[in-house]
Amino acid sequence: MKKKSASRKLLRIEQNERYQGDEWWSWSVWVEGPKSVLDQIKYVEYTLHPTFVEPVQKKSNRGNKFKLSTSGWGVFPIYAEAVKKDGSVIHLRHQLKLHYPSGESNTY
Repeated sequence: MKKKSASRKLLRIEQNERYQGDEWWSWSVWVEGPKSVLDQIKYVEYTLHPTFVEPVQKKSNRGNKFKLSTSGWGVFPIYAEAVKKDGSVIHLRHQLKLHYPSGESNTY
């Protein structure tokens, strides 16, 4: 069994979302963790659902924690590779969650 790196344990993907109406949400994901670990990251490559026009997107803005902002109608797992300045890679996964204003979850 592979051991998780110390950096992997310290990083996580966070999200926010906003219902736009008509079964559509705007949402963002970014990487959270200690400043010292985030400072080691060169860029984050996100892999979204294959139905996106650009399902693989690279973000290198450390200032906004490598934030990716987009929109859509369904939930799916988001995979990310945080590529560190030394060339090593930290693999992350996040299950996108979308909610209606009532608080009910979108399950599609």
